[in-house]
Amino acid sequence: MMDSNDRRPHSFWWIPLLVFSSLALGFWGARLVMQRQMEEKGDVAPFYSAGGSNLEAVMEFIKEYYVDTISASRLEDKALASLLRQLDPHSEYIPPSHFKMVNEPLEGNFEGIGVEFNIIHDTVRVIQVIPGGPSEKAGLQAGDRIVKADTIRLTGSTLTNEKVFKALRGKGGTKVKVYIKRSGEKDLLEFLIIRDKIPLHSLESAFIISPGIGYMRFRQFSATTSDEFREVINKLSREGMRKLILDLRGNGGGFLNAAVEMADEFLPKGMRVVYTEGRKYPKKEYFATEYGSFENGELVVLVDENSASASEIVAGALQDNDRAYVLGRRTFGKGLVQDQIPLRNGGAIRLTIARYYTPSGRCIQKPYKMDDHYNYFMEELERYNDGELFHQDSVRLDTTQKFKTPSGRTVYGGGGIMPDIFIPLDTGRFHPAVNRWYRTGRIQQFCFDFADEHRAGLKKKYTSVKDFIKKFPESEWMIDLWFKKSLEDGGKYASNMKVREGLKFIFHAQMGRLLFGDEAFYPLWTSNDRDVLKALELLSDKAECRFDRNHKLVKNSR
Repeated sequence: MMDSNDRRPHSFWWIPLLVFSSLALGFWGARLVMQRQMEEKGDVAPFYSAGGSNLEAVMEFIKEYYVDTISASRLEDKALASLLRQLDPHSEYIPPSHFKMVNEPLEGNFEGIGVEFNIIHDTVRVIQVIPGGPSEKAGLQAGDRIVKADTIRLTGSTLTNEKVFKALRGKGGTKVKVYIKRSGEKDLLEFLIIRDKIPLHSLESAFIISPGIGYMRFRQFSATTSDEFREVINKLSREGMRKLILDLRGNGGGFLNAAVEMADEFLPKGMRVVYTEGRKYPKKEYFATEYGSFENGELVVLVDENSASASEIVAGALQDNDRAYVLGRRTFGKGLVQDQIPLRNGGAIRLTIARYYTPSGRCIQKPYKMDDHYNYFMEELERYNDGELFHQDSVRLDTTQKFKTPSGRTVYGGGGIMPDIFIPLDTGRFHPAVNRWYRTGRIQQFCFDFADEHRAGLKKKYTSVKDFIKKFPESEWMIDLWFKKSLEDGGKYASNMKVREGLKFIFHAQMGRLLFGDEAFYPLWTSNDRDVLKALELLSDKAECRFDRNHKLVKNSR
């Protein structure tokens, strides 16, 4: 305890103040000297210059006076990316190094050699050679291993997709020499390939899935989507298509105009497709024109939790106008409109400027927090954990946001498109062991190795896609070989019929893709797809119920 008479001397109270004042004056003096020196050199410190923002001033001050040498462009990239992350989840900065690759899928083409590949066993394996592309003209084949491009080795544990892209892609007209290891050939084969423009198709598959019923699957909405759609709709119509299954599952979106044009193909003139509106972006409405190639045929749209943006516009337009019935699960809920603004450094920003609204007035966008983008993109996992992907009763609908279609049906807003008919996620399609082998890529690698070894004989035996789809007895042989090579699984699953049936089905579909491409894969893969089978049931002439022209469920009178 301190005695009341024990006082500190009053004569030294000013010492700390003097020290602080000296430091402050020294700092201020040094700052003034620096300012004067810069003015004498003709430089004006950004902090004191007229005009410009604080952000610009700080960036300039760092570049000019920071103690170590730094990359100004890298610093700007990080600053811009961080700035846009403070906004909504879809506003983003695209640095110059990624600009071309990010835009290629939407533009509908890129420049390269024209192959689809996978990295398997640390080697680039050609899965498909794009028809009419430079590689096909040069003589490359599915199954080839690309081990080198010019002087760049394309093998080893450090091999990445980015490294392969960098080696094989390039400006049209430039040349690249690739070195190929081909099954049955002792020495490496050399091919000189002249790079060219390679189309990126948004249409993944289209075929007659059942008499009178067509099937189309689109992976995105790009600059070429409308042309691809019209070409294939005419082809399928000539083959007798009267009804259609439009598969938009997993379709992450793309260009607004491409979505509007596709919806227009199904809607009569004058029907509203979508409208957009933002704080500085006046309301803009999009309507169907007189041009529609499939305005009357029965239509089913398949969607899931990964259907987003442009695919939600199409599904919402067809649902709100009572034109089609939508099957599947609640869509992602991406209803924000971005404008891409080019920057002087060769990059760009995608800035959210408006929201999408369906014809009935529903906002597609699901809720989000400005400072929590992680949970926004992980929301699909929440749906899984909450049971929404398996039980319709668990779907989180905002019942306060009710809207009406022309026929009087109630549809709900609050994020995403809720299908007319809910179909739970199919986790029982294959045995859990088969799912695990497929998810980890083991089955795909096994099929590739099998095709690599037996390709010549199989291509000779199966001369057409239809012939291959109809029969493939080799799948039984492959199953026995699988268990022979997979000793750790052999004893446990070799006699399990569900496992064997699952392997048989996947082997048939995967070998179809490796030998004949998607033309064989999708007819096989959809043959036991629960969503597709439900769509076929509804479109069948023998279906007990169907939607009438007013989108009401009625008994089939046929």
